[in-house]
Amino acid sequence: MKIVYFGTPEIAASQLEAILAAGYEVAAVVTAPDRPAGRGKQLHASEVKECALRHGLPVLQPERLKDESFVGQLRSYNADLFVVVAFRMLPEVVWSMPPLGTFNLHASLLPQYRGAAPINHAIINGETETGLTTFLLDKEIDTGAIIMQEKVRITETMNAGELHDTLMELGNGVVVKTLKMIENGEARPETQDSVMEREGVELKPAPKIFKDDCYIKWDETGKEIYNFVRGLSPYPAAHAKLKNPKGEILDLKVFETKISEKINENDVIFGIKTDGKSYLGVVVNDSIVNFTMLQQPGKKSMQIADFLRGTNVSEDWELIR
Repeated sequence: MKIVYFGTPEIAASQLEAILAAGYEVAAVVTAPDRPAGRGKQLHASEVKECALRHGLPVLQPERLKDESFVGQLRSYNADLFVVVAFRMLPEVVWSMPPLGTFNLHASLLPQYRGAAPINHAIINGETETGLTTFLLDKEIDTGAIIMQEKVRITETMNAGELHDTLMELGNGVVVKTLKMIENGEARPETQDSVMEREGVELKPAPKIFKDDCYIKWDETGKEIYNFVRGLSPYPAAHAKLKNPKGEILDLKVFETKISEKINENDVIFGIKTDGKSYLGVVVNDSIVNFTMLQQPGKKSMQIADFLRGTNVSEDWELIR
């Protein structure tokens, strides 16, 4: 089979390497245009572009996927199949082009967690299992017929970064297995409607996460807050705002927490608990949420004891909700 590969970030570069290592012919690679990055705003190539150039593959970087010159160039490769990993939504004129179709790798067990942030939302919701799905692209995003799935266990301490790395490694095998199924005529795609009818599940979405979505909701339970923090760690990171007695507000990124039981029944809900040296926590309705790793603006992430050594936090500080 002749393949055109679509992808941009690290996880997509990993799968491209796996496809090439398995001996498949990749006629061209489509990735995002180079973007300014860093303090110097130098143009930065995507991880997929860097991978493609190492292997001497043609690279296409269209701004508009419906551009006639891009579509014509894509058609000239006469590819049998398109493979998509971590790329933007394709127009029908593109995904319907190859005779064997276009399949995508998605980081959830579809039909659950359709959307841009399936890894984050699975952890935020306290799931104990997720996985990978390959499916044929269709008109609606993440709704096409399922080719294959593999499951992964989510441990109670796993954060989004760790789950991402686990799925990236697993994805190498999943993509190659899917290619072999299609190549050998063994793929039997099942519609997601039939999966939903068989399993009778309520769908959970995975929409894109914006900064305003990252602030901790302190009226939730300690366990829900704990899951929220690890579901956004290390990126984009949960946020908490504290105000000192002078009225200055500190907007903190929170990477790790641990939950402890309330010891004093007189603890004030949403009050600050700290000895100023080794622990800093917030009293919530059912427990105390203790920060264990965080980051203040302009500084590196640090353990709570290191943070308290440089910041004079007391129980007079106020939580901003």
